[in-house]
Amino acid sequence: MNDSTVALPWLVIRQDDNGNRYRVGRYATRAEAQKIVDGFEDRGHKQLYWVERVGPNAAK
Repeated sequence: MNDSTVALPWLVIRQDDNGNRYRVGRYATRAEAQKIVDGFEDRGHKQLYWVERVGPNAAK
């Protein structure tokens, strides 16, 4: 594990209409990542967005 994984354990993931998944960004807190997801959804983006945690405590 490197320093960026520890400092930025929250990912925003986007899935397009074909089922392809892309990492949008990494964030320090779940709240920060969720704010990004909410912003995309508020603007009417059609893709699916969600927050995931990476690292040793990924299930949290």
